[in-house]
Amino acid sequence: MDARCVAHLDMDAFYVSVELRRRPELRGRPVIVAGTGPRAVVTTASYEARRFGVGSAMPAVRARRLCPDGVFLVPDFAYYREASREVMAVVRSHVESIEVVGLDEVYLELSGLAVPDATMRAVREAIEERTGLTCSVGIGPSKLVAKVASDAEKPRGFVVLTRAQACTRFAGAPCGLVPGIGPKTAERLRAAGIDTLGKLASADPAELAARFGRRFAAELQRRARFEDDAPVSEQRKVISESRELTFDHDIVELTTLERILGDLVNRLCVALTDQRRAGRTIGIKIRLDDFSTHTRARTLAEPVSTADRVGPVALDLLRRFGTPRPVRLLGVRVAGLEPARAGAEGQLILAL
Repeated sequence: MDARCVAHLDMDAFYVSVELRRRPELRGRPVIVAGTGPRAVVTTASYEARRFGVGSAMPAVRARRLCPDGVFLVPDFAYYREASREVMAVVRSHVESIEVVGLDEVYLELSGLAVPDATMRAVREAIEERTGLTCSVGIGPSKLVAKVASDAEKPRGFVVLTRAQACTRFAGAPCGLVPGIGPKTAERLRAAGIDTLGKLASADPAELAARFGRRFAAELQRRARFEDDAPVSEQRKVISESRELTFDHDIVELTTLERILGDLVNRLCVALTDQRRAGRTIGIKIRLDDFSTHTRARTLAEPVSTADRVGPVALDLLRRFGTPRPVRLLGVRVAGLEPARAGAEGQLILAL
């Protein structure tokens, strides 16, 4: 194993697994966590449901066609957040330096530990014992290797790889396997005849640079070679907070959109107040029925976090944009977040 050692711990089908804790009678059945509206998407699916082709981010309507006998559950994010806190408390009790990157995954800095593999096995066992949930673990010399390794043998996987071993094991895998190479980039690579990580790693740098630009081409090849020195950061810097809603049916009336925007602003500002954060930039997001997405933003002189300050700005942005076509999605965000100054704003959350 290389001198540096990082682990990535990823919970197995987290939302479904948490649901099964309180609904054990559903174990072994195809369970799908998804919204109920006609435009709802799948949040996650049990491994039994995945055998029918159901996957995350799939439209729930399609999931019902693929798996008509599936058990569909409405997401309960408050319950999932509480379960996540249980898991992360176990992780913190074993390893000091961690980076939480979602409700269900975390990086752990293991460098300097005498037996990192044993530490991670102990973490995994403790999580299952204390929470009843299972996870998969990847260990490597970097966050990149650890991340891909944790996905390799789910569920209950435990994969340890050096960088060289990762290069060999995943040489024939599609480029999109590696974080940072999205679907559009992977498609452009395929169009250039580069459909595996091995081909990308050995591609001619000059030819790659001609298609993607020198800096991006170099980054793509670094990822294909699993070269990564990103640190495990104990605190992620969250620079914005947002709330958005996709409608079951397109909305034309501005007054209806204004009311919905007010609800979104209130939800967002409650979260900002709880987090004691404020931001100077207020923005809205509008997706029309033709799937075009539009954003509008305004930066204020002082950071704000309450609905009586955020709401009027967001409302003015919406009114200025108007409704040229029926609206499919509406969102609001506050960016440039920083710790709120005590007494800078009242704590009252006002409706628009």
